[in-house]
Amino acid sequence: MSTEAQRPSQAEPGGDGPTPVTARVPRATYRLQLQPDFGFDDAGALADYLSALGVSHVYSSPYLQAAAGSTHGYDVVDPRRINAELGGPVAHQHFGVRLGDHGLGQVLDVVPNHMAVSGADNPYWWDVIENGQASIYARFFDIEWASSDPGQRDSVLIPVLGDHYGKVLEAGEISLERDRGSFRLRHGDRIFPVAPESLGGLLTAAGREAEAEELVVIGEAFASLTVSTDSDREEQLRRHRAKEVLKLQLARLTSERPRVAAAVDNEVEQTNADVDRLDALIQGQHYRLAFWRAAKEDLDYRRFFDVTNLAGLRMEDPRVFEETHQVILGWLREGVLDGVRIDHPDGLRDPKSYFDRLHRAAPDSWIVAEKVLEPGEELPADWPIAGTTGYDFLNLVNRLYTDPSGEQPLTDLYAELTGERRTFAEVAYESKRYVIGEVLAAEINRLTEYLAAVVRGHRRHRDYTRGQLRAALRELIACFPVYRTYVRVDADAVSDADRDAVERACSTALEHRPDLPADLMEFIADVLLARATGEREAEFVARFQQLTGPVMAKGVEDTAFYRYLRLVSANEVGGDPGLFATSLVDFHSANESAARLWPTRMLASSTHDTKRSEDVRARIALLSEMADRWRSEVGAWRELSGAYRSTKIDGNVEYLIYQTLVGTWPISAERLVPYLEKAVREQKQHTSWTDPSEEYEAAVSSFVEALLADKALTLRVAAFVEELAPAWQISALAQTLLKLTAPGVPDIYQGSEIWDLSLVDPDNRRAVDFVERRRLLEVARTATAADALADLDSGLAKIWLIRRVLEIRRERPDSFGAQSRYIGLMAAGSRRDHIVAYQRGEDVLVVAPRFVSRLGWPSADWRDSSLELPSGDWDDELGGQHFSGGIVAVNDLLGRFPMAVLTRTVE
Repeated sequence: MSTEAQRPSQAEPGGDGPTPVTARVPRATYRLQLQPDFGFDDAGALADYLSALGVSHVYSSPYLQAAAGSTHGYDVVDPRRINAELGGPVAHQHFGVRLGDHGLGQVLDVVPNHMAVSGADNPYWWDVIENGQASIYARFFDIEWASSDPGQRDSVLIPVLGDHYGKVLEAGEISLERDRGSFRLRHGDRIFPVAPESLGGLLTAAGREAEAEELVVIGEAFASLTVSTDSDREEQLRRHRAKEVLKLQLARLTSERPRVAAAVDNEVEQTNADVDRLDALIQGQHYRLAFWRAAKEDLDYRRFFDVTNLAGLRMEDPRVFEETHQVILGWLREGVLDGVRIDHPDGLRDPKSYFDRLHRAAPDSWIVAEKVLEPGEELPADWPIAGTTGYDFLNLVNRLYTDPSGEQPLTDLYAELTGERRTFAEVAYESKRYVIGEVLAAEINRLTEYLAAVVRGHRRHRDYTRGQLRAALRELIACFPVYRTYVRVDADAVSDADRDAVERACSTALEHRPDLPADLMEFIADVLLARATGEREAEFVARFQQLTGPVMAKGVEDTAFYRYLRLVSANEVGGDPGLFATSLVDFHSANESAARLWPTRMLASSTHDTKRSEDVRARIALLSEMADRWRSEVGAWRELSGAYRSTKIDGNVEYLIYQTLVGTWPISAERLVPYLEKAVREQKQHTSWTDPSEEYEAAVSSFVEALLADKALTLRVAAFVEELAPAWQISALAQTLLKLTAPGVPDIYQGSEIWDLSLVDPDNRRAVDFVERRRLLEVARTATAADALADLDSGLAKIWLIRRVLEIRRERPDSFGAQSRYIGLMAAGSRRDHIVAYQRGEDVLVVAPRFVSRLGWPSADWRDSSLELPSGDWDDELGGQHFSGGIVAVNDLLGRFPMAVLTRTVE
């Protein structure tokens, strides 16, 4: 644990905040994306640099054992092991020592919702599909064993085949293999276990052929293994021990007696040579190999969104929690970790119970949740955590730096270019409807079965057909206004927020579909709000709450955000592109609330999940300040590109390309083409991940390559982007300053301590040039404000600002801790709306500009604008000036550096 970590209570004494949490709170974190090409040794080598930068903790992407070659770590296959591709346990230990030597603690990204299930490297899943409900891990995964389809009951659908099962089998693409005492099925590079009880006939036949009585006995023992659907733990353990002993006996026998091995292998060959015989063996498995498209309608396990090889865990089971968290909790107790970031808690059946259990097991730990809050939504106050991971703050700052005067001009321009006149809400609704029908249909089908079980127990509603139930659910979920509700049927009451979300969704659904039975919608609302209760009702509520989040994520973030492109800086996780701007009053109000309720939350601006880096968004948002100038520029670019523009390229994609050029210039085709391929597939209108159109994607690629090869056009783009400087850089610096000083713990995404013009993953996981960043940090150690401003293009100003402000946070922890106040300040004068100012604690004031392009940078004139400073003497830690309390002209306050951090002089 870092020696500088704070240990405050999360809530103010006597305040109305959430449950108090004693936490090892970082001063600031630095996010590192570990992957095979950047492992523990590489990360540890940065310890001295990160310490000098001023952060207190390294915040690592998941590093428990992930699927082979994973570049992100979210596809964990074994939570009991450290990822070998990152260096394994020894390198991990050295990593921790290196951090500790430089006074740094660790925060780890943890994935409790799901595991990767693509092969034998996941011992839990392998055992489940080998043994079915008799597996000792049968209850680990959220599998629908009791399917309403008799053909799928007691088995797991594995949709991995490139064509229909029969065609694949008859083409000889599935075969049986022996591996010592075990057997497996192979399809290409994928392997699958063989249920031991299904091997009885093969082994006994081989035993008779080889005249090996011992093999016959082993075969009969395999065949007699029980396949009970009973979840009795002792019975599962007895079966597990028996089948493992039999495998060892078979391995020994075949290794010691070549004739026996030859007989067994001969039976394997004969099975592979006989399609019907191989088919019979395959039908005896606890899984059904199927065409990959079958997942759309028939998948029988909960997955992460639409990713079929990430299977949901039953984290509500204490045994699953203990098994998957044993290593992490050990690290938290030992001080190897000071905190954890919990990935996608909305996927869990009961997030509050999970956080309660985690907090009880690690009461001193700093816990933040990757909870996506819609605008206006509040984090559940009874979660014993420090807060969210910062998407809400990120979007608040986005809107603060989007000029409201640009809304109508940019809306008009977008409509003219694309023909799109719908609101974002309308596009989002349509996108969610698409996802429900085309991407998550299997989940809707399963939820319909749960609702059908509920209505069967209520005579007034039992005659509604599955078609009617499915239609009602589809509409209700499409209209759901937030990711999910958190109704717990065993709780004393339903929260006002949950009640409002369900009632709004029902009302909106009936507006969209007045043909739906109103009494059915009212009944579903009663169930969802625990006004109609029972065992089946409780199960339906839990399942419903686990599904609305994936629909929101896939429908809005991964579809609508690529369809509605008015100003793409607004299209960010947890954002609402329909909300153009935020006022100073609302910004201050949100931060005052955070200081009271969630003072140690995480603050983010760039993350591994953001659609664009903070600096890309800062550039693009600047267009809201110059809508007329942007209209003119777009017209010029369209005229220059007309010869290359295929009729297949619609205005929406073209406009996305132009905005992306503004945000990322200079950018190569090697980066831009893959990004646009992802964008148009996520858009799901002309092509998609499941049905890619080579012709359309080739047209987009050709257009982009032609644009970037046109010297006249690229010179024009470069000139326009140059025109945005230094305004975009000052704006980006100001937003960085807000993140560093607002209530919470600022996080710096790897590489973004200087200008970083990255797009969505995998672009934002490119290798970071730490040599250059080390060089600039060394310059920043002795640089003045004037030096930083004189070298804006290199990013020196950004790393200089970060280092200096983090130093202030270290020197004045009380001003930024859990007990520190946030007081919004309003400037006076004709340019007061361009000033963001607030007080932290008793002795720190922050002043930042906004809408900077309209201020005439680099020679900004603040005219008559002024700010009243509290009494006392104040030092500007950035510009190096001194002020006394009272009214100060902004021209004086920001005369040396375009923003200020004032600290009260200590006598």
